[in-house]
Amino acid sequence: MVPPERPILFLDVDGPLIPFGSSPSHLSAPAYDSQVTSDHGNPLLGRLDRGLGTRLMALDCQLVWASTWMEEANEAVAPRIGLPKLPVVDWPDVSADDSPRGLHWKTRPLVEWANRRPFLWVDDEISTMDRLWVAAQHPGPSLLHRVDPTKGLVDADFSTLAGWLRTAAPS
Repeated sequence: MVPPERPILFLDVDGPLIPFGSSPSHLSAPAYDSQVTSDHGNPLLGRLDRGLGTRLMALDCQLVWASTWMEEANEAVAPRIGLPKLPVVDWPDVSADDSPRGLHWKTRPLVEWANRRPFLWVDDEISTMDRLWVAAQHPGPSLLHRVDPTKGLVDADFSTLAGWLRTAAPS
């Protein structure tokens, strides 16, 4: 018997990992890696919490970047928080999108990328429309988890993600 594939965790950067409402002084330990010498022109990278990588890796799922940062997330974000190079969702051209009004432009590509596998989507722009559309279009379990962009991922978010993984997509 072939074991089922682990669920996917689609991870956005701005909001969930780089909070907009906190200054670096509110974070316990700003992300810094002696191997990383450039801020890639983005001073907000100092808001990354280096403990997030360990916590994300501890979740029993496949991490995938679902961000407009695309491959730059592997270059600028991953090393600062201790993540390895992750797969990246390659976004299609959304100019010809015929999605229902209110559906986030990421929603359809993420469901297609998941290809029937269980998935979590962590973002700060998830709406009720996204949840309804995924429930109707994705045959597997899913959790669309909206993160407060002023705080980023916090303990309560990790509890929700881990709890969903234990109950909806047990290993």
